[in-house]
Amino acid sequence: MANNSKDYQINDAIRVAGSVRVVNGSEQLGIMSLARAKEIAYEQGLDLVLMSPNSDPPVCRIMDYGKFCYEREKKEKEAKRKQQVIEIKEVQLSCKIDTHDFETKAKRAVGFLSEGNKVKVVLRFRGREMAHQNIGRDVLARFEEYCREYGTVDKRPVLEGRQMTMMINPVKQKADKSEKKESAAPKGDGGAGE
Repeated sequence: MANNSKDYQINDAIRVAGSVRVVNGSEQLGIMSLARAKEIAYEQGLDLVLMSPNSDPPVCRIMDYGKFCYEREKKEKEAKRKQQVIEIKEVQLSCKIDTHDFETKAKRAVGFLSEGNKVKVVLRFRGREMAHQNIGRDVLARFEEYCREYGTVDKRPVLEGRQMTMMINPVKQKADKSEKKESAAPKGDGGAGE
């Protein structure tokens, strides 16, 4: 079975010199020889699994190894499903950006932030614009102000070659969840009073 998580030694594959500490469910059976531990596991129709080979003495658990592997894979799949992939979206500006273009790009960035993505704002300097970097900083400051309630600046504007970049992280959505719980609570109270 190809599994990216740790594979355990079970039953006859366990290579431990001396005695082991044995756990059966939540019950500690104590320290005993490896042969005796295997015997107890086989009597119950279960497997002996080496859980902590580096502890002193090594810890073995009596369990159904197939069920253990199934539940472990299920938890890993569930964790992968719950992981949110954060993408970095890029918005490009210029020093001479028109008001309408600025608002359009800012609205686009707000959309990205509300989806939970990071936004990289890039302001390119062309020709003699390099002599007026303060104009670029003002444009980025205005952009940051526009996006303030949807994101926070992770990386302040930095000049890299002929462009100035800034990173904006999305604001966490925890506030929305608590508002939903509060709006659900009055409905329950109203039903109880009737």
